[in-house]
Amino acid sequence: MNKEDLSVNIGSLKLRNPIMLASGTVGYGSEISEFIDLKKIGAIVTKSISLKPRKGNKPQRVLETSAGMLNAIGLTNVGVEKFIAEKIPFLKKQDVPIICNIAASTLEEYVECVKILNYEDGIHAFEINVSCPNVKEGGLQFGNNEKMVGKITKEIRSCTNKPIIIKLSPNVANISEFAETAKKEGADAVSAINTLIGTSFNIKNRKPKLKNIIGGLSGPAIKPIALAKIFEIHQKVKIPIIGIGGIMNWQDAVEFMIAGASAIQLGTVNFIDPTAAIKILNGLTEYCKGNKIQKISSLTGSYQLD
Repeated sequence: MNKEDLSVNIGSLKLRNPIMLASGTVGYGSEISEFIDLKKIGAIVTKSISLKPRKGNKPQRVLETSAGMLNAIGLTNVGVEKFIAEKIPFLKKQDVPIICNIAASTLEEYVECVKILNYEDGIHAFEINVSCPNVKEGGLQFGNNEKMVGKITKEIRSCTNKPIIIKLSPNVANISEFAETAKKEGADAVSAINTLIGTSFNIKNRKPKLKNIIGGLSGPAIKPIALAKIFEIHQKVKIPIIGIGGIMNWQDAVEFMIAGASAIQLGTVNFIDPTAAIKILNGLTEYCKGNKIQKISSLTGSYQLD
């Protein structure tokens, strides 16, 4: 048997394997590079970039839960100008596709960010964050509004030929309708899912543990929800899906692909084990070898319902 083909396609973007590092969990790439060889993974998704620098929310901003993590970071970032000057030079040296995650408070800000970054050859695609649950402006005001998701996608499509990935919120009744709208307006793929809305209280002083009160729940607790949302999209919309939500090992990654994901993003697990991406890659390779799977892309949507 020939060597296993782990490559996958996300629109016109070809990845050497389906493992991507999720936005907000590996900084701007240089931080995680101390632990893993970036050339071995499929892609890096940068920390969210906005037009101007953001300080984010006040602490406490991160909280461990019984099966995951609540975060209310608030999209802290250096802003697009500093990103170009200080972060892109490192990224350009890496032999790995860079997907720039864009966050904004207005439609105009999304468009302006993409226009500025469109001419940076170190950026291979854009992931548009319309679904962050812990910011006061933008975020779920956009992500829970199907028409707004469509409008943002359409406007961004008009100003770039690079692949566009819309990061969808799970905090909606029918996520497939949002995926369909994104596809109709020119998205090349969708990421599913962003974090779920969550909170926690201190039983002694009865105050919220997070200063922002509301945060985004990630980690193993949300995995069954993520799988259900991916399955829903795959059943109803023909668009590449990047699966996110509680992937901790190679078995989880295989399950996400069976449910309909073309690729997967690792998030919370990076905080627990920054070498997890390589371990999961090795596990996928052995799984394909052991099951005589020549192309890992054949796993996508291979569920058997009878």
